[in-house]
Amino acid sequence: MYEQRTYRHDVKDRDLVSFQAAVKETDLYICACRDLSAEAVTAINEVRGPLEGYIREHPIFLHSLEPLPVDRHAPEVVRRMQQAARPAKVGPMAAVAGAVAQMVGEKLLHSSPEIIVENGGDIYLKVSRKRVVAIYAGESAFSGKLAIEVAPDRTPLGICTSSGKVGPSLSLGIADAAVVVAPSAALADAAATAVGNAVKSEDDVDAALEIGRRIKGVSGIVVIAGSNLGVWGDIRLLNM
Repeated sequence: MYEQRTYRHDVKDRDLVSFQAAVKETDLYICACRDLSAEAVTAINEVRGPLEGYIREHPIFLHSLEPLPVDRHAPEVVRRMQQAARPAKVGPMAAVAGAVAQMVGEKLLHSSPEIIVENGGDIYLKVSRKRVVAIYAGESAFSGKLAIEVAPDRTPLGICTSSGKVGPSLSLGIADAAVVVAPSAALADAAATAVGNAVKSEDDVDAALEIGRRIKGVSGIVVIAGSNLGVWGDIRLLNM
């Protein structure tokens, strides 16, 4: 079921051109140096086509909640998702939004030196100046009040969010927001799922941070559960 992504109305990067590109379930909000709508739709199809074909031939890929072996003969998007899922100990589809955002963003970098791709709360960035990414956590008191500062020399970067209360993605926890920062958006997406799954109550924030901290490649984590907030790693959190 499609959920209106009203948080997109708050994007304020006035120096970039913002546009939407959608194909089937993939609905991207993109900021670039110029309007690349047509190129973005082409890029989405180039990523989705091989993924859809692989799922038709390997339906377990779509449904598994556990990591699968990396198939070296699979399309690149599939391999990235399998590789990201293994350290996070989740199914490969937990990495799909981040993987698609990053692969589309990488293709668009040929036409724009600065790219931000948002895919249902999962973000890939390659920027040339400091940017601020606000944290949307639904009805939480922290929602829209905190943001992550991104320095250009840290990009390309993935910032991905899992929630047990916001959005259609599968989460086995009740976190308002489990946000993970990593060089790979696919890894950040898979890790955010693992961290969010660990939040079974508002008292599980520290335990969830510990699970995320152990995932190789993760550089920063923010967990919001009710009135509790936890932060770990190399991350600069700002008040909005």
